[in-house]
Amino acid sequence: MVSATVGTGTALGAVLVSLLAAPAQAATPTPTGGHTAGRAPAAHASPAPDDAGLRKVLRTAISQGAPGAMARIDDNGTVHRIAEGIANRTTGRAISTKDRFRVGSVTKTFSAVVLLQLVDEGKLKLDKSVNTYLPGLLPDDRITVRHVLSHRSGLYYYTNDMFARTVPGFEAVRNKVFGYRDLVKLSLQKPRTNAPGAAYSYSNTNFVVAGMLIEKLTGHAVGTEYQKRIFAPLDLTDTLYVHPGTTIPGSHAHGYLTPDEAGAALVDSTDQTASWAQSAGAIISTTHDLDTFLSALLRGKLMSSGSLTQMRKWTQVNSTTAYGLGLRRRDLSCGVSVYGHTGTVQGYYTYAFTSKDGKRSVSALANTSNNSAVLNTMAGTLESAFCGKPAARTTLRRAAPVERHEDIAPAVTRD
Repeated sequence: MVSATVGTGTALGAVLVSLLAAPAQAATPTPTGGHTAGRAPAAHASPAPDDAGLRKVLRTAISQGAPGAMARIDDNGTVHRIAEGIANRTTGRAISTKDRFRVGSVTKTFSAVVLLQLVDEGKLKLDKSVNTYLPGLLPDDRITVRHVLSHRSGLYYYTNDMFARTVPGFEAVRNKVFGYRDLVKLSLQKPRTNAPGAAYSYSNTNFVVAGMLIEKLTGHAVGTEYQKRIFAPLDLTDTLYVHPGTTIPGSHAHGYLTPDEAGAALVDSTDQTASWAQSAGAIISTTHDLDTFLSALLRGKLMSSGSLTQMRKWTQVNSTTAYGLGLRRRDLSCGVSVYGHTGTVQGYYTYAFTSKDGKRSVSALANTSNNSAVLNTMAGTLESAFCGKPAARTTLRRAAPVERHEDIAPAVTRD
C-alpha cells in the first residue's frame, strides 16, 4: 500500500515537456497589485522537495482517519510520487497517484481560466455588471464579474444550509440534478453577506454564476468549454467533467465522508452527481493532470499576460492566504508563495499548487472529508514540496494555521 518513485521528465508527457522549454519567469514572488498587496518573500534557491517529510504528512493524515493519501510533485522534469493507504476500503486496493478523484473547488480555477480567455476574446469585461450578461439574475447591478471571481459579491453560500448536517445533507443531494438557476435561487433566499466589493466571503454561488456566464457567452455547456479550451490543448486525458453522471470512469480513489457523530462508520461518497457544485466543484482529475494544468497556467500558456495579471490581483484572506480570480496564493513558512487552489467535495480533500514560475507543482489528495484534522494536516504537503527539509529552510517563519472550515460549507466549522 506504499509507493514512491522519482523519474525523469518523460513521464510528464509531450505537452508538459514543451512547457518546460518556455522561458522562465522571475523566481521571486512580488505583489501584482490589486485590493491588498501581498508580501514579497526574499529570493533564494529552492531546496529539493522533502520526500520523507511528505510521506510523514500522508501517514499522519491516515492516522487521523483518511483511508489513503497521496501526492505527486513535478519538479522541472523530475517526478516524485508518494502514496500511502488504500483507495477502496471494500477491496483493500492501494491508492495510486495514477488514480482519478474528485477535485472539488480546484474546479474554480478551470472556470476562471475559461472566463479570462473570454476576456481575451473581447466577449467579457471583468468590471461589467453580471446582469449585463445575465439580465435580471442578481438583485444588485453593482455585482461585477470581478466580484464574482474574487468572492467579493456578497452572494450567500447556499451549501451552508445544504450540508449543515453532513451525511443527511449529502444523501439528500447525492443523485439530485440542479439547474444553475435553482442554486442561485437558494442563495438569494438569504441576505447577502456584504455589499459588492466590500469584503471577501467565500461562496460557491459565485462560481455557479461563473458557469452561467460561460454557457451564456459561448452557447455551450461548461464541460464542452473545459474540454475545448483546457483539457484537449494540455492533453489532460484523465481530466473529466461528467455532470450529471455519477460515476468516476477508470481507476479511481473512492471517497469517504466522515459523519458528524464521533465513531460512526465512514460513508462511501464516490458516486454522486456533484450537481450541487457543478462549475464550482465537479471536475474529476489526477495529480499528474492538475500539476500540468497549474504549471501551464502560471507559465502564461492559457491566457494573455494581461489576464494572468488580473487573475493575480489579490484580496488578503488571512496572514498566509490571498485570493485572486479563481486562484489562491499561499505564503509558506520558508518565505515562498505558491499558487493554485484547495478542493473539498464529499470524500476528497485536494491541495494543488505551483511555484510562480510554474516549474515545481504539487497535487495532493486525502480520500476523506468532514475531518478538519486531515484538512489541516494535508496543508503540510505544500511545506514539504516547496520548502524542503526543515534544516534547509533559509527564511523560516512561523506558519499561521490554515482556515479551519471546509470549502463545502464555510459557515459550518467542525473540529
